[in-house]
Amino acid sequence: MTLSYDIHGDGPTVVLLHSSVCDRRMWDPQVPGLTEAGYRVVRFDFRGFGETPVADRPYSDAGDVCDLLDHLECERYALIGSSHGGEVALEVAATRTDAVASLVLLCAGMPGHVPGPELRAFIERENALLAADDVAGAVQLNLATWMGPEAKPEARQLVRVMQRHALDTQRAARFASAGVPVDLARITAPCLAVSGAHDLADFREIAVGLPGQIPGARHLELPWAGHVPSLERPDEVTGLLIDFLSTTFPAQ
Repeated sequence: MTLSYDIHGDGPTVVLLHSSVCDRRMWDPQVPGLTEAGYRVVRFDFRGFGETPVADRPYSDAGDVCDLLDHLECERYALIGSSHGGEVALEVAATRTDAVASLVLLCAGMPGHVPGPELRAFIERENALLAADDVAGAVQLNLATWMGPEAKPEARQLVRVMQRHALDTQRAARFASAGVPVDLARITAPCLAVSGAHDLADFREIAVGLPGQIPGARHLELPWAGHVPSLERPDEVTGLLIDFLSTTFPAQ
């Protein structure tokens, strides 16, 4: 396994799973607050993102999460996932019900989700730009689509750098992550599904629908947020995460 990861702090383990628009650097604003709150924070780059190379054999992102946590001898942990990272978190939580103690989903995808008109139009436009070798145009499309109105210039620039690196890296990829059918009703962890009012309809609808599929889950919409709220209002989202963890997976 060649995953690039880092660990910060001591205490109960919190695993941060990044969006496919980003890499593990997206969590830079949250790591200090979580460690100061008494948590051991684990984050890593999915294959083809950040410092992790593309895959040289078939794999799944959820399988990589489980393998890494086994390697680190983590028996119980909280998962916090953004977008694609949220989709991966759902798959892990549904298969490792005894290990996942708490689950926070920020504008998450969902295993098996069929793209609606907005998301389908984005995918088609991005594919056309990449087919025309216009990587810069694809990066700009991602920024325009995913960053909410309150994202500051430094957050936009970080996403620009992360997304450009991912697109450049993945152009040589031979394998993509393979998902599996997931029974969300098997999830037992307390779950908070967060949506952004300025996000695409697909992700808002997923978040609204999750409490009907996961026992005890609740939904929270952020009226100011786009698709990456942890970078748009980092301090507010860090506080939200710590508040939820304090009642579902306390550090003390």
